[in-house]
Amino acid sequence: MRKISGKNGWICLILILAGIVLGGFLGNLMPDSFLNFGQTFGLTSPVVLDLGILSITFAFTIRITVASIIGVVVAVLCYRFI
Repeated sequence: MRKISGKNGWICLILILAGIVLGGFLGNLMPDSFLNFGQTFGLTSPVVLDLGILSITFAFTIRITVASIIGVVVAVLCYRFI
C-alpha cells in the first residue's frame, strides 16, 4: 500500500511559479541592480496564423534573471520545510 505524503507536486509548482513572479518583480523594482541581469529567449516577433475568418497570434518569451533564480531557490527551500 502506498503511503500518502503531506507534500503535493501542485504545491511545489505553485511555490516555484510564485518565486519566479516575485523574483521578476523584485528585479524590475531595481533595474540598475545585478538582480535584473539575465537572458531573454523565445519568439522575438509574434507568429500569425491567418485562416481567413480567424486570425491567431502566437508569442512566447521567457526572461530569466538573477532575481527569478533566487526566487525559485527560496520557493524550493520553503517547500522543503512545509
